Amino acid sequence: MADTPKLRFLEDRWDDAVASKLDAPELLRYRSNLLGSDLRLTNFGGGNTSSKLDQVDPLDGQSKKVLWVKGSGGDLGSIKRAGFATLYLDKVLALENTYRGVEFEDEIVGMYPLCTFGLNPVAASIDTPLHAFLPAAHVDHLHPDWGIALAASANGKLKMEEFNKEFGHKIVWLPWQRPGFELAMMLKKAVESNPGCDGIVLGGHGLFTWGDTQRESYLNTITIIDQIGQFLARHAEKKGPSFGGAKYATHAERAAIATKLMPIIRGGVSKKLRSIGTFTDSADVLAFVNSHSAKQLAHLGTSCPDHFIRTKIRPLFVEWDPSSEVKDLEAKFAEALETYRAEYAEYYKAHALPESPAMRDASPTVVLVPGVGMFSFGKNKAESRITGEFYTNAIHVMEGAGSLDGNDCPAILPQAGPAAPTSAFAVHQNYVALPPSEAFRIEYWALEEAKIRRQPPEKELSRRVVLVVGGASGIGREVVLLAAERGAHIVVADLSQEAAQKVADEAKVIGGKECAVATAIDIRKRDMIKSALDAAVAAFGGVDLLINTAAIFPSSPDGIITDAQWALTLEINVTANYLLTDEAIKVFKPQALPSSVVLTSSANAVVAKKGSEAYDVSKAALSHLVRELAVTYSPLLRVNGIMPATVVKGSTMFPRDRVKASLSKYEIPFEEAESDDELRNKLATFYARRTLTHVPIDPKDCAEAILFIGGPKAPVTTGHLIPVDGGLVEAFLR
Repeated sequence: MADTPKLRFLEDRWDDAVASKLDAPELLRYRSNLLGSDLRLTNFGGGNTSSKLDQVDPLDGQSKKVLWVKGSGGDLGSIKRAGFATLYLDKVLALENTYRGVEFEDEIVGMYPLCTFGLNPVAASIDTPLHAFLPAAHVDHLHPDWGIALAASANGKLKMEEFNKEFGHKIVWLPWQRPGFELAMMLKKAVESNPGCDGIVLGGHGLFTWGDTQRESYLNTITIIDQIGQFLARHAEKKGPSFGGAKYATHAERAAIATKLMPIIRGGVSKKLRSIGTFTDSADVLAFVNSHSAKQLAHLGTSCPDHFIRTKIRPLFVEWDPSSEVKDLEAKFAEALETYRAEYAEYYKAHALPESPAMRDASPTVVLVPGVGMFSFGKNKAESRITGEFYTNAIHVMEGAGSLDGNDCPAILPQAGPAAPTSAFAVHQNYVALPPSEAFRIEYWALEEAKIRRQPPEKELSRRVVLVVGGASGIGREVVLLAAERGAHIVVADLSQEAAQKVADEAKVIGGKECAVATAIDIRKRDMIKSALDAAVAAFGGVDLLINTAAIFPSSPDGIITDAQWALTLEINVTANYLLTDEAIKVFKPQALPSSVVLTSSANAVVAKKGSEAYDVSKAALSHLVRELAVTYSPLLRVNGIMPATVVKGSTMFPRDRVKASLSKYEIPFEEAESDDELRNKLATFYARRTLTHVPIDPKDCAEAILFIGGPKAPVTTGHLIPVDGGLVEAFLR
């Protein structure tokens, strides 16, 4: 195929000017990136590509055919050259001679490292033999929604034959078979038995296409997928409303309901392991959750293995009528969650073998609410978002399968085969879900368990959401950066949205592009506090740790503090901390997960000094507020604080004029030409000499203390304040 055939939905993104400069492995990478860049072709992390390339063997100097194939766990859209596994093709093909049958196919996976070409550390995936035994030089295995819709249709094989006739293809159908060596043998036989075939549909799973050149493989793939899309669209136009039509209307206040409901759902699904949440109310999702068939289709579960590895055997569907009282929704969810967990336990018990891994968390990763939308969860923001995207893919699959009518469904389903008979499959509106027995064989596959165990250990603050007030500078900024380093998801809140965003961007460099968001806040105003908490819920699903480092130190040229300054100091340093916690409890309580608050007091709370009465009194009050709040909100919430000595570095409370005034007060010489940092260092060194350690207090020291006392390493400490003062004798409690 030299020229692009007429495409209706997809685009030919191949650029000859770019491709002409690439060697063979880079062309494979280029082709893979193009295919992975369009989620209509395959989902994140799904599918794989390969090329059989001639390379010189470093052992004997002879040219060998080497299989380059996407490595285990890679993503086509972002894969680099180093992400491909490389294997001697002849050695992989020779494994057929030692293959003992489907009962022993997992043995073959242990042989792949022995087939490695070069010193390549990339692990070969279970799909490796599927590419090896197809004779084409370049092979694409993708999971396009359109392709899976055809593969998951009860009349899928009949419709495939109709498609072949209409578009002039010779695509072959294979019944469902779990990915692995047995499926490779089936693919090999299918190609040998059907000369001229140009693609293979894997029942319930996905699509294989190929070509003699990189360009031809790419064109064949996008063309066939686009044509399947055209085929489905034509049927959908005749079919009418999807999913049996609308049963419910979307609630006019769905955004507000989602904000209120998200912490409840997150808390419910996080009883064993905390999760980060994502809410989706796209048109596709709402059309599904509001439909007559949503409950039945949701309970059937998904068909493609790539989908349910993230979405689990099925989502949780909350039976709630959007025209009824919103107050009933929480009870409906709790009831549905209890049922879901019981059904999951039954699913595990029914299919587990003595050698199966222990049952994992029985909580859902996807929650569907009519009139509102979809809540999805994962160990981090990217995973929760991708989980939602995968279920959206599943919705498209169910819609596509339903569009193919189903009046011509055969008595024996085309997905049925050696792995599972027709009786094992469930069908609704022409959509065929994967049998629970087969779903279990993948979810609790020893190879899947091994993949999970290969993942790096989670960090100290993984799965936790940290809201840092005053996060744009000083101690707050250091808390944000340290929390990002320790795996947290962070909301940076400050008076200045721009300044908060700058620090959030710094955090993303450390923790990943989805680990942090920014929001404006004025802690004197409940509505802005609520907005910041809502931003945390919208971004990540809730809050686990609330930290406030914001405060003011009143000053004036003549040293006289006005009544207005006194009132403002107590408002910001005391009352605002009360307001913060009082609003945050409205998230913590429905979330019902052990959570934490850390407030920033000062050594001045216990050291009486002349000229700082307003600040000192406010911090003394704040220290006692910590204890009061700890009592009030126990046992759900731990409330602690830190008491730093003067922190000059990075503090907005030490503008140049105040630093100069302090240096003059203590008769410390300085020059006007000296920079702000030079002046601050002089003052910090002076303060340090008054302590036992003689070390200036760094904002990082405070950040360490905050995340220790607020984090999981201090689970039984509450109502406590940690001094971070270098050993300030005057501040010793008495």
